[in-house]
Order: sequence, then structure tokens, then C-alpha cells
Amino acid sequence: MANPAMNEETFTPALWEEGTMTLEGTINKSIILIGITILSAIMTWMYVDMSILAPYLLPIIIWTAVFSFVIFFKKELSPYLAPVFAVVEGVVIAVFSALFEMQYPGIVMQAATATFAIFAVMLLMYRARIIQVTQKFRSMVMAATGAIMLLYVISILGSLTGWYQVPLLHSNGPLGIGISVFIVGIASFNLLLDFDVIEHWVAAKAPKWMEWYASFGLLVTLVWLYIEVLRLLSKLRSR
Repeated sequence: MANPAMNEETFTPALWEEGTMTLEGTINKSIILIGITILSAIMTWMYVDMSILAPYLLPIIIWTAVFSFVIFFKKELSPYLAPVFAVVEGVVIAVFSALFEMQYPGIVMQAATATFAIFAVMLLMYRARIIQVTQKFRSMVMAATGAIMLLYVISILGSLTGWYQVPLLHSNGPLGIGISVFIVGIASFNLLLDFDVIEHWVAAKAPKWMEWYASFGLLVTLVWLYIEVLRLLSKLRSR
């Protein structure tokens, strides 16, 4: 899987006393985590001064990444840690959204609508097997996702140190927009990989707590997709 949280080798298939993972249970947990994230974002947007939070956005993102790695290495704690992660993700989304909304009024609703529309389309395409998640497809998406993550790391480190900037990553020119479209496409394809791994986990009778872990992985992909859609729309509107 491109999303490191979602990997077919996460556990050894077995029967578990506390029950096994089901598709219905995973859907319910996903709805809960997405709901917590949205509620956290709305509450942060409404009741927190964004001018205070904005300077701390990068440290919050870094700590969120660290927290996600804790969940990755302590998967069995995901029923307790995933909801906390959703709350923090809501704060991150609220700050990101507020910054973009100040520049481009109405962009947040457009990005949210587009994100859930993409999710619905990807789910329908997966269920209808319009796009087959083959090993070749999985490898291509993983390679592209890895390259994108490396590019973002270089961009962040370059911005912090003044060593190097990645202009095309933030450009609103044709090439910059093309790169954003490509990244949105890869984030969308990651949803297909997530659906495929969840299906494999259910079939392999993963432990019941894996429903929370799978939902956490899906949330990570959705948040990434939303932020990339937000960035793409801002480039289009700034032209």
C-alpha cells in the first residue's frame, strides 16, 4: 500500500476471541472518525482565533505525523488513539481551510464537496471493478506517492532552512496546476488501494480492533485528498 498505515501484511490472519473485522463495522468506524474530524474542524473554526493557531500550523502537522506513526506501530491501540487523531486532524483542517477561505471565499465548501464526490466515484469504480487493483497498479501508485512525499519533505525542509524551494509545487501556472491535478489523481487512487486492503483484511478475518485501524488509514487518505483539492482550487482561482 502507498499509505503505510494500510498494508496487507499488517497482521497474521487468525481467529480472534474478541471477534473479527467486518465491512459493516469498518464503515461504521469510518463514519465515526470522519464525523469527529468534521466536528473538530467546525468547533475550531467557530471558537478558536485562527491568527493564534496559524503560526503553529507546521509544528501541529509534525506532531500529527508523529502521532500517526505511534498508531502505526501500536495498531492494537487504534480504538483509543484513532479518535484522538481525528480530533487533531480536525484542528489541522480548520487552520488550513481558514487560511484558504480568507483568500478565496467559498473555496472550503467547494473542496469538501469535490473531496466527497471523488470518494463516492472511487468507491463506485472499485465496487464495479472498473479499475482493477492489480499488483502493477499498486506498485505504480506506491511509487508515485513515495515521490510526492519526498517532494513535500524537500519543500518543507527547504522552506525552514532557506536551502531550496520547489517553485512548481506552489506555482499557479499551467505546469503547477498540472502537478496539482496529478497529485489529486494519486491521492484518489490511494482510496482504491485502501478499499482493496480493507476487503483483504475482512476476508482474512482480522481482529475486531482492526476496524478502527482501517478507518484511521482511510481518514489519512481522505484528509490528504481534501488538502490537495483545496490547493488545486486555490491555484485555479488565483489565475
